[in-house]
Amino acid sequence: MRFIRTISLGICLSTFLAEGVAFSQDLGIPKVDRRAAEIRNLDMPYVFTPFKNAEEWRARAKFLRQQILVSSGLWPMPEKTPLNPQIFGRIEREGYSIEKVFFESYPGFYVTGNLYRPRGKTGPYPGVLSPHGHWAYGRLADSALGSIPARCISMARQGYVVFTYDMVGYNDSRQVNHRLLSQPLTLWGIGSLGLHLWNSIRSVDFLESLPDVDKARLACTGASGGGTQTFLLTAVDDRIKVSAPVNMISHFMQGGDVCENAPNLRLDTNNMEIGALMAPRPLLMVSAAGDWTCDTPRIEFPAIQSIYKLLGAEDKVETVQFIADHNYNRDSREAVYAWFGRWILGKKDASELREQEYEPEQPAKVLVFFGRELPREAKTEQQLIDYLIETWKAQLETIKPKDSVSLMRFKEVMGPAYLHSLAAEYPDANNVVGVSGPDSKAGEALSLVIGRKDRGDRVLARVWLPKGKPGKAATLLIHSGGIEKAEEEGQTMIRALLKQGQQVMSIDAFNTGSARALRNMSDQFFTTYNRTDDANRVQDILTAVAYLKKQSGISTVNLVGFERAGLWVLLARGLAPELGSTVADVVQFDSSDDLSYLKELYIPLIRRAGDFQTALRLASPSRLLIHNTGGRFETARAEEMYRLVNAPDRLRISKQELPLAELTAWLTQK
Repeated sequence: MRFIRTISLGICLSTFLAEGVAFSQDLGIPKVDRRAAEIRNLDMPYVFTPFKNAEEWRARAKFLRQQILVSSGLWPMPEKTPLNPQIFGRIEREGYSIEKVFFESYPGFYVTGNLYRPRGKTGPYPGVLSPHGHWAYGRLADSALGSIPARCISMARQGYVVFTYDMVGYNDSRQVNHRLLSQPLTLWGIGSLGLHLWNSIRSVDFLESLPDVDKARLACTGASGGGTQTFLLTAVDDRIKVSAPVNMISHFMQGGDVCENAPNLRLDTNNMEIGALMAPRPLLMVSAAGDWTCDTPRIEFPAIQSIYKLLGAEDKVETVQFIADHNYNRDSREAVYAWFGRWILGKKDASELREQEYEPEQPAKVLVFFGRELPREAKTEQQLIDYLIETWKAQLETIKPKDSVSLMRFKEVMGPAYLHSLAAEYPDANNVVGVSGPDSKAGEALSLVIGRKDRGDRVLARVWLPKGKPGKAATLLIHSGGIEKAEEEGQTMIRALLKQGQQVMSIDAFNTGSARALRNMSDQFFTTYNRTDDANRVQDILTAVAYLKKQSGISTVNLVGFERAGLWVLLARGLAPELGSTVADVVQFDSSDDLSYLKELYIPLIRRAGDFQTALRLASPSRLLIHNTGGRFETARAEEMYRLVNAPDRLRISKQELPLAELTAWLTQK
C-alpha cells in the first residue's frame, strides 16, 4: 500500500536522481542478488585477483590475517599460559634421538608429539614444525605415499630439531573429538581448526623455549591437512621463516575436513590468497599431478608468485610437481630438504641432503600416553569448551573501557573482531550506486535498486521525498517484513518526518519482503564460504546508510528498526559513522543466551566478538532509543558507555514496546 505521494517532483526528484540514481544497469548491480543465487563451497574453482602494488597487497594481507584469527576464535589473542612441558622417554639412534613430549596449550589441554634432535652435531639448531595430514595413523603414518617418521628422522640427521605433533583427536590427543564442529560453538569461534591452529602457535612457543633451538631459524612443513595447517600458521605467525605446504594450495579444492574449515574463514578469499600471506618469506609449493594441486605450476604458483614480485622477493618462491597421487613421498620430501637446506642451512648443494635409510619406531616406543594415564588436570571436551567461553568473557570484561584512553584501546582490539564476525563493511560512497526501479512512476514514492559496485548485492529500496526543498536529514526505516511492512506500520512516522522536510527511505533487507530467497544452507561448511542471512541484512543497512549520506544536502541520517530488524540496526550502528538518532525495537531478545542467537540472530563468531556489548561501545554516542527490552536485553553496558562519554541524556531505555508516536517524537526532537 502506497499512501504517500510526493508533490514537488520537479526539484526534489531530479536532485535525488542526479546525486545517486542512474537509469542504467551498467553500474555493477546484478539483475539477481548473487548472494542468494550463488552458494560458494570448498570445491568451486576460484580466481586470483591481481594486486596493483605492494601497498594494496599489504592492506589486504593485514585484513586477511585478522580474518583468519577471528575465524579461529583467536582474536583477541588468548592468554599464553605456562606450557609446563614434559619431555621424556629418550631413544638414541645413529645421528638422532627421539623423545616423547606433552605440554599445555591451554591449562589442562595437551599438545602431544615427538621431538627429534640431532646427535653428533653442535647447536643451537634450527627448528621445524611437522604437522601431519589425515592419514589414519597421524604422526606415526609410514607408507610409500607419506611418512612422517622419515621426514623427522632425515631432518634431525641434517641438523634440525623437529617437533611433530598430533592433530586434535589423533593418537595421543584424546581429549577432544577431531570432528568438533557445531552451530552453537560457532558463535564462540570454537572448533577443530581453531584448536589446532592454537596448538600450532603454542608449538612455536615450545620450540622457541628449547635451549638448543635457534628461534631465528624456524620452519614448518606438512602435507594434506598438515599442509593447510602449515600455510595457516605461516599466515598468522611471522616467527615461521621458511615454509613448505605440500599438496594443498589449490584453486578448486580448499580443504574438506573440519580442521580446515571455520566460520568466515574463506569469505571473499581462497587458499591462494591465504598461501600468499607467507610473502616475502621463502615458500616452496609442492604439488602432485594426481590430486587437486595438478594445476599449481600454471595457476596457483603464478598467482602467489605475483605477490612475491610486488614485494621484490621473486627468488623466494618456487614450485615443484611430481607425477604421483596425493602424497608426501620421498620425492616431495627431498624437494623440501633442498629448499630448507638452501634457506636455513645455507647449503646450495642438495646432494648431501638426500634421504637415507631409516627405521620407524614401534608405536609403543613413541606414543606419549602408551601405558600411561592422562594427567589428572586434563580437561574433558566440555570442560575445555566451558573454560574457553568463561575465559573469553573475562577477557572482554578486562578490556572494557574505563576512560577515553581505554576506550580507544578497546576499539583497536575489538573493532577487528566485530568487523570480521559480522563480515560487513561501511562502504565507500563512491562504491555505492543505485538505479531506478521498474515500478517508479511520476507522483509516487521512488522505487530504487541499490548496491555496491561489483559486490553482487542487489537491494530494493523506496524513497519518499518531502514537498518543496528537502532538509538536511534523512531517516532509514528497516522492518523485518521489508518495505511494505515498514510503510504499513510506520505511516504516521513517515508523514511526520516528511512534514519536517526529511527524506525517508526503506529497504527490503536481504531475504525480507520482496527479496525473499531460499538458500540451501545445508552444507556442513556453509559459513566458511557464505554469510548468513542476518549478516547480509546488517550489510544492506550499512549500504543504505552510505547511499543516503552521499546525497547532496544530507548531513544527518537517522535509523529506525521495527520488530526484529531493531537487532540488525544496532549491529549495523557499530560499524556506521555517526548517525543522528537511532530507534531500535529489541523484541525482548535475550542477549546473554546462545540459544537466542541460534534461533533469532545467527551470525557466527558474534559472541566471541562481544555481541551487542561491543556494538554499543564501538558506535559514536549519538542519540539512541532502545525499547521493548523486557528486562532480557542487556543494556547496562550501553548506559555505562554513555556515562563514560558524559552523554547520558542521549540514551533512553524502555522495557516496554513504545508507541509509534513516542518513537517519532524521539526522532524529531531538536
